[in-house]
This record gives sequence, C-alpha cells and structure tokens, in this order.
Amino acid sequence: MVELTDGGQTAHRAYPCEQCGASVEYVAGTGALTCPYCGHAQQVAAPAREVREHDFATLAATPRAAAPATHDYRCGTCGAITTSDHLSQKCGFCGSPMVAEVESLGLVEPEAVLPFEVDRASMQGALQQWVRSRWFAPSALKKVVSADQAHGVYLPHWTFDARTRSDYTGQRGEHYWVTETYTTTDSEGRSQTQTRQVQKTAWYPASGTVARDFDDVLVTGTARVMPEHLAKLSPWPLDKAQAYQPDYLAGYETLRYDVEPEAGLEVAKRKMAPVIENDCVRDIGGDVQQVHHVDTGYADVTYKLLLLPAWIATYLYGGKPFQVLVNARTAEVVGERPWSAWKITLTVLAGLLVIAGIIWAVVAAQDGGAASSVYSELALSGDPVTRESVGYYSDPVV
Repeated sequence: MVELTDGGQTAHRAYPCEQCGASVEYVAGTGALTCPYCGHAQQVAAPAREVREHDFATLAATPRAAAPATHDYRCGTCGAITTSDHLSQKCGFCGSPMVAEVESLGLVEPEAVLPFEVDRASMQGALQQWVRSRWFAPSALKKVVSADQAHGVYLPHWTFDARTRSDYTGQRGEHYWVTETYTTTDSEGRSQTQTRQVQKTAWYPASGTVARDFDDVLVTGTARVMPEHLAKLSPWPLDKAQAYQPDYLAGYETLRYDVEPEAGLEVAKRKMAPVIENDCVRDIGGDVQQVHHVDTGYADVTYKLLLLPAWIATYLYGGKPFQVLVNARTAEVVGERPWSAWKITLTVLAGLLVIAGIIWAVVAAQDGGAASSVYSELALSGDPVTRESVGYYSDPVV
C-alpha cells in the first residue's frame, strides 16, 4: 500500500501488487488484498486498536468546516484525475482502486468497518434465488443477476449509545365485572328477564420514572439508498466490525455520509422513543394502560461512524429505475420489483378458463342425468322412446 499526495488532489491511497506491480483489491471473506492478475495475496494488517465510541457533546461543541461537495483523485497507476464524492472507488480509466484520506476532507472519520464477507458468486446466487421467488415479475428482472449489474458499496451508518431516564404520566386501568339485567322476547312474544356479566374498567392516575441504556442504535447515514430497504437488511453482525482500516475499502465504492451526526441523533431518539414508552407501560401495571406524556433525558451520549457492506444492483424497466440490495454479510436480499401486466393477465385468463371448464363439466353432468332419467321413465311406461319424446331434455342447457 502506498499513500499518495499530489498538490490540489485529495490525499489518497493506492494499492500496487508487491509481486507484479498491478493493483490489488480486497477479496470478500479472505482478509487479504489479492492481485487479479498474478494472484499474489497481501494480508490486511490487523487493527492496532479496538473499536471506540466517541463523546457526542465534544463533537457538537467542535466547529466543523463544510466538506467540499467533491474531490479529485489522481490515479497512482495511470495518472488520470477523477472527480468524485466517494471515499473510495476505482479509477474510471484503468480500474485501479483508490481510497481517500478522510481527514483531508474535513469529514468525521469512520471508526469501524464491517468487511465484505459475501463474494460476487455468492451474491449472484442469492439474487438468482430472489428473482425465482418473484411471481409475476417481468423477464427483464433476470438481468439483475448478470455480473456487471451489481457493484459492492460500503454504506455509512451512525451508531448511538445513551443512558436515558424518563419521567412519565398516564393512567392505569383495572378491570372489574358487574351484573346487568336485560329483557328479551321469546318466539311467542313473551318478555323474559335475564342477567349477564359485563366487564368495566376503573381508571387511576399513574406516574413514575423508568431508565434504560441503549447500545448501537443504528441510523442510516446516506439518503442515496431508500431507508426502508436498508432497514430490511438488518440485523447486521455489528460485533464483527473491525477498527477502520482503509485496506478493506480497496476495490469497492464507499459513499460519504450526507446525514450529519446531529440529524442522526434525532433519528436515533425517535427509534428509542417506542422502547421507552413500552417501559412506561410495563411500569404502570394494571390490566390496561395509557401513557399521556414522557419526558426523557439523555446522558453519556456517544457515537461512531460505521461502514456497512452491500451489493447494489440497479436496472431499468418501463423507463423507471429499480434497486435491489444484498447484505454482504448475511446474503439477505431486499429491493423493488415491477409487475408484469401480461403475466398477470395470462394467469387471470387461465384461472377463468379453469373455472369455466369446471362449470361446463357440472352442467354437462346435470344435463346427462336428466336425459337418463327421462329414458328410464319412458322405458318403464312402455311408451316408445323417440327423439321427440325426449327432445326437450336433450336440448343443451344454457
């Protein structure tokens, strides 16, 4: 690994192969940088420290200059300049991996990275299985599994820890039963008096304090991927995260965060809120509960920036882009899918034909039974069996 700095270009790292001089890339699941040409492998250096949490109050009190919208890479292999807003990517001319030095951009530095574990072949297998399970999807969906459709991306996420203390007010409901008398009328018009047990609820004011410690509340740090899709990729094995090592990024794209940590903390608080309210409900007790107001204080708030790996495939259908994501640790697949109108139409028509066939068979069976009955009656009566004598019954039933 060689660190390069070139004038106005952002300081970044290049990864020449120690054996042949070509560029090495991090290979998923191996812990090594491997040359795709000569096969030489270089082990990623073990991190010299543990993953740390950072004090949020210190971050909030420290002025931060606005990061540039883009920065320039000068490729260490071919010398080409690439303008980008990614923290890592391949050179657009020769394909060599480039990883930016984050501190030179004025951004919060990543604290941890969850390295790629699912390689391209395993990713494609997961996509193929997902595509086969999409009923009524257009045939174009199959293109999503082609080798050049998916690319590996590290996605920025914030994690937050906090100790919370919440004062609440509400009501506790306790059920009790009362006997009610009511009158009914029987089938002969006579009134009858009966009794029944009816549940009632007595409500009492309730208030109290609950406390809970939160650990690693995960918040998406990018708006480029739909949050609902990223949420479905969970759970992530966050305990497997490694202290940030730029070598893990070589050969992959890495998005910069566009959700600032202050905004991320507010999202984290919204995620904590229903858990805290559930604690209040349990603390109130009784048979039923109502929570009217919760006032939460947050202490010892810490954060870290974490990079999570995913394979992303995007394809066009009907002029609209659709996105599919694969968790590069668990191979979980989530994403959008279009619906094939002609497949749905054919299925509906096939269903209608089956129903029509069943109806025809039932009607035919009923018509045949009626005609047989007439023949039998005529034969028993001794009358001659002619076409005219059974013509009414032999007409098709509509």
